[in-house]
Amino acid sequence: MPRWPERRRSARWSLAALLLCAAGASAAPGTDLLQVYAQARASDPVLAAAHARLGAAQAGSRAARGTLLPQWTLDWQYRQQQGAGNARERELNSRISQVLVNLERLAQLRSATHRAEGQTALLQFAEQDLALRVAEAYFGVLGAQAQLDTVQANEEAFADQVRQAEVRAATGLGAQADVEQARTYLALARNNSIAAARQLQSAGEALAEITGAPAHELRPLGRVLPTWVPVPREPAAWVESALRDNPGLRAERLALEASEADLASARAAHLPTLSLSLDSGRSSQWGETLPDTSARSATTLGLTLTLPLSAGGSTEALRRQAAYQRDAARETLEQRRRQVERSTREQYAAVLSTMSQIDATRTAVEAASKALAATQAGQILGTRSMTDLLLAIQNQTMAQNAYSQARHQYVLARLRLQRAAGAADESQLAAINALLEP
Repeated sequence: MPRWPERRRSARWSLAALLLCAAGASAAPGTDLLQVYAQARASDPVLAAAHARLGAAQAGSRAARGTLLPQWTLDWQYRQQQGAGNARERELNSRISQVLVNLERLAQLRSATHRAEGQTALLQFAEQDLALRVAEAYFGVLGAQAQLDTVQANEEAFADQVRQAEVRAATGLGAQADVEQARTYLALARNNSIAAARQLQSAGEALAEITGAPAHELRPLGRVLPTWVPVPREPAAWVESALRDNPGLRAERLALEASEADLASARAAHLPTLSLSLDSGRSSQWGETLPDTSARSATTLGLTLTLPLSAGGSTEALRRQAAYQRDAARETLEQRRRQVERSTREQYAAVLSTMSQIDATRTAVEAASKALAATQAGQILGTRSMTDLLLAIQNQTMAQNAYSQARHQYVLARLRLQRAAGAADESQLAAINALLEP
C-alpha cells in the first residue's frame, strides 16, 4: 500500500503524534510475534494437553496390538497337606498362547489405530490454533494500546480546549457555555481513557494466559502494510483445500472410522475365536510317606475354539451402543464439515473486506485531519463554533482508531483464512512478523 503522507506537527493539535501512536509505530524495540509464540509453545497448557492425549492414544494402540501377539504366563504354586504323611507339593507351569482368529480384537486394533491418528491430527490442529490464539492476543494488546493512545490524545486535546475556553471567557472574548461544553467533552474523554486502560490490562492478561508470563512491550505493525491478495482468487478453491487439509476435520473423519471399527468389534463379539497354546509344567511331591522326591513333567500343545453363546443380552446392547456412537460421529463430522466450509468463506470475504476497510479508514483519517484544521481556522475567524471544533477533534480520533483497528483485523483475517485451510503454521507467523516495526 502507498505510504501514509506525513503531516507537520501543530503546537496545538499534535496531529502527527496522533497518527503515529494510533498506527502503532514505535521507535523503542520490543518483543515480536515469534518470540511470544516461542513462549506460548513452551508453556501453553492447551498444547501440552494435546501432546498428552496423543501419547495416551498411541499407548492404547500399542496395547491393542499386544493382545494379538504371543502371550506368555508363568506361575508357581506350593501346597502342603496337614495330617497323615504331611505331604507337600510344588508346581511350576508355563503357558504360551497365540491368537489365531479373533475378529473382535482385530477391530479393536483398527479403532485404536484410527484414534491415535486422530489425536495426531488434533495435535496439528492445536498447534495451528495456538498460532492463531497467539496472534489474536498479540494484536489484541496492540489494538487496545492504540485505542488507549487515541483516547488519551483526545483527552489532551479537549483539556487544551478547556484551558483556552476558560481564558477567552475570563477576558470576555468567549462565553461560559463554551467552557462548560468543553468540560463535558473532557469528562467523557477521561471516562473513555479509563475504559481503554482497563481494556489494555485485560488484553495483556489474555496474552499472559497463553504464554504463562506477563506481557511486555510489543512491537507494533509497521507504517507500510503490503497488500496480500488470497491466491487462488476463488473462494471455492479455498473451501476445497480446507475440506481436504483442515486437521480438525481430518480428526473427525478418523473418529468416524474409529467408531466404525468399534461397531465391527461389537458385532464380532458374537463370533467364535481360535487360539493356539503350549502348556508345560513340572511338579514334585514329598513328605513322611514319600521319602524321595517324586517329580513329574508334562507338555501340552492345543487348539482352543471359543464360541460365545449368551451374555445376558449385554453383547447386543453393546452393539446397539456402538451403532449409536457411530451415528453420532457421522453427524459430528457433517457439522464440522459445514462449519469449516462456512468459516473458510467468511475468512476469505474478511480478507477482502478488511483490505477495503483499510483504504476507507485511511481516507477518513486524511479527511478528518483536514476538517479539523479547517475548523480550527474557522473558529479563529469566528465562523465555526466550539461545538464544531470539539466534534472535529472527536471525529479525527475516531477515524484514526478505526484505521488502526482495520490494520490489525486485516492481518488476523489473513491468518484465520490460512488456519481454516489447514496452513496456519509458524511460517505464516513469520510472514506476519516481518510486517512489524524493526
